[in-house]
Amino acid sequence: MKDKRILFVSSEVVPYLPETELSSTAFNAAKNAHSKGVQTRIFMPRFGVINERRHQLHEVIRLSGMNLVVNDVDMPLIIKVASIPKERMQVYFIDNEEYFKRKAVFTDEDDELFSDNDERAIFFAKGVVETVKKLNWAPDIIHVHGWLASLLPLYLREFYKEEPLFTESKIVTSLYNSGFEGSLNEDLASKVKFDLKKSDKISTINTPNHNNILKSAIENSDAIIKGSETISDELNTFIEAQEMPVLEYEPENLKEYYLNFYADLIAAN
Repeated sequence: MKDKRILFVSSEVVPYLPETELSSTAFNAAKNAHSKGVQTRIFMPRFGVINERRHQLHEVIRLSGMNLVVNDVDMPLIIKVASIPKERMQVYFIDNEEYFKRKAVFTDEDDELFSDNDERAIFFAKGVVETVKKLNWAPDIIHVHGWLASLLPLYLREFYKEEPLFTESKIVTSLYNSGFEGSLNEDLASKVKFDLKKSDKISTINTPNHNNILKSAIENSDAIIKGSETISDELNTFIEAQEMPVLEYEPENLKEYYLNFYADLIAAN
């Protein structure tokens, strides 16, 4: 795997957000790959709770400045970057004042989901791809973590399917049992349809609950990793129907376990 390129895209990464199974696994997967000579890039949203001074985030002017269209509205894309101390790994932050400036992650003070989480997910997916295009950095593996990042596989397979930078990329989605109750904005499918037009894959998210958003990621991925010991029966049944490579949950030996899985996917090209 030395000198291969892995793009890690996660809604949460330590040390920028609190330690959870998701944020820790996303960090450790990237760290372990990096320690083996793999070229890595990490992308996450620049939530307002992230202390920019403490973590030394700074805007990358050459990458910022473009607008992304979300539901027919131009939204400015700001890219910030930081380095994880001791690891020499760069983390890129997708930012937009309207979507990410608020001092919260997914829910308000009443623990209610933000009504624009759907648009934040669309903006994040498109922001990652457009930034990687500007970097001209073709990943061998794209590893997705967290439901807010779960529209990325759909956009790569449909909206960006003619983009040569990702022609050989293998998409891996990790599934966790940390989700949300209820649904995102019921207009999510129509907002995605603004970009994807006639795609028949949009129907999966007609009801934008947690499981359906993850199903969309699953059906547009090349392989699945179970990042939690327990995954819902509904998702397990859906995975089985896809007949795709699945890495079962493994709390130990993460380093070799993931790297071997990546290597097998690349070799299958």
